[in-house]
Amino acid sequence: MIREVRDTDFEGLMELYMQLHDNPMPEKSPEIMDLWKRILEDENHHIIVAEVDGRIVSSCVCVIIPNLTHHQQPYAFVENVVTAEDCRNQGFATACLDHAKELAQKENCYKMMLLTGSKKESTLNFYRKAGYNSEDKTAFIRWL
Repeated sequence: MIREVRDTDFEGLMELYMQLHDNPMPEKSPEIMDLWKRILEDENHHIIVAEVDGRIVSSCVCVIIPNLTHHQQPYAFVENVVTAEDCRNQGFATACLDHAKELAQKENCYKMMLLTGSKKESTLNFYRKAGYNSEDKTAFIRWL
C-alpha cells in the first residue's frame, strides 16, 4: 500500500532511514518528537511510504515549495528516497515516486527536482527510468 506517513509510523520510518547513509536510530527525545509533529502538520511536506504487512519498506519525501516565478506555480523537491535492502527491485520506490508526482501535479507544480548522493549507475538509471534527467540543471551543494 502506498500512502502518506501517519503519526504512528515514527519507529518504522526511522528503522528504514537507518539504511539511508547509515543513519543511527534517533532517541525519541522531546526535540525529535517536536520535529516529527511539525513535519506532520506541514501541509507542504509529504512523506510517502510503501507498506507491506504493516512494515514500511520504502519511502520518499516530497516537499511542495511555493514560488513567485513561472506564473507563481510551485515546484516539488524529492529527497530521502530509500527502500529496505531486502525489498529492492520490487517497484516500491517507483510507486512512492509516482505518488509524489501525482501530488506535484495536483498542486500544479511546474517541475520536480530530485537530488541523490549516489554515484552508482544502477541508482542513476533508476531515477532516469522514473522520468528524471540530469541534463537540464546543475546542482550545487553547500554543506553547513
